[in-house]
Amino acid sequence: MSTEIAAPLVAASLDELVAGATDRVAVRSSDAKSGARFEPLRLDGQACFLKVLTAEDDWIMRVTGNTTNWEFQVWRAGIYQQLPECIDHTILGMALEGTGPSARLSILMTDCSSDLVPPGEAPLPEQHHLDLVDHMAAMHARFLGWRDEIGLADPAHRYLYFAPETIAPELEVADVPGPVAAAEQGWALLPERAPRLHTLARSVHHDPQALVDALSTTPSTFVGGDWKLGNIGRRPDGRTILVDQAYPGAAPPCSDLTWHLALNRARIPISKEATIAHYRDRLEHHGVDTAGWFERQLGLSLLGTASLFAWEKALGDQAELEWWEQAALDGAQWL
Repeated sequence: MSTEIAAPLVAASLDELVAGATDRVAVRSSDAKSGARFEPLRLDGQACFLKVLTAEDDWIMRVTGNTTNWEFQVWRAGIYQQLPECIDHTILGMALEGTGPSARLSILMTDCSSDLVPPGEAPLPEQHHLDLVDHMAAMHARFLGWRDEIGLADPAHRYLYFAPETIAPELEVADVPGPVAAAEQGWALLPERAPRLHTLARSVHHDPQALVDALSTTPSTFVGGDWKLGNIGRRPDGRTILVDQAYPGAAPPCSDLTWHLALNRARIPISKEATIAHYRDRLEHHGVDTAGWFERQLGLSLLGTASLFAWEKALGDQAELEWWEQAALDGAQWL
């Protein structure tokens, strides 16, 4: 079987990308949190899915500082094609039209809806979770040492996506996005519910470069940046589906892991500690020597993720909030 990797399909326009498509119907995903629009369609007899977005309409692009359509840059550079075989990115082609905030990015994917993790609060089957973490480790191992040479997500700004100063402009729009409104509420509650976590999170917001510099003493890799379960599925052959990785760039491997622990915590069938141990074991299995850096990177990544999502934890139960407060306090000792 040939191992040759096909060049990424880059169309000149949306019309060219979906030329000949039928059965196009605009929909809105139940898990959609941005302002993107979606369309199922059929192309050459294949069920496909189209995502179209601009920074004018997509608040996530605005708060993350995505002014150059990072997903397109990754696709054009052929990085998605280098993912390990255990991960299915589902992308068939892209088209980018225009420049600036009104630039329109169109992403054509295979329709994987039937294989995505169903919405809800039910825990994942344990083997699915273990495989997901294994595949995350395989991806990180594949790209270990990767350096960003195409201008993707700024490492320091990664910890500011939901900072009060970042979301302030989004609170002024007529239809405030739900996550932004929740973040405002959570930040208001945090000083009373977890004052030490509030202090640490705000210190990271005021000087994220200190955290980035500390993490730079540990290995980096290519990350997609958004391993929330709404973006994840499982093919019948066991491969992990990974879509809508909207925050790609060079980052610590543990940043994807701690993001997973924070956003998917209600559906993780084993403890956070067991998940971390399994991830490290799988990194080793995929050829990564974790001695001498893993604990430091994990602690700092937990601090960074706590600074991102402390507002969400302030809206939840006390035990979860206390876990992240302690993790942030422990992680700060590595600064």
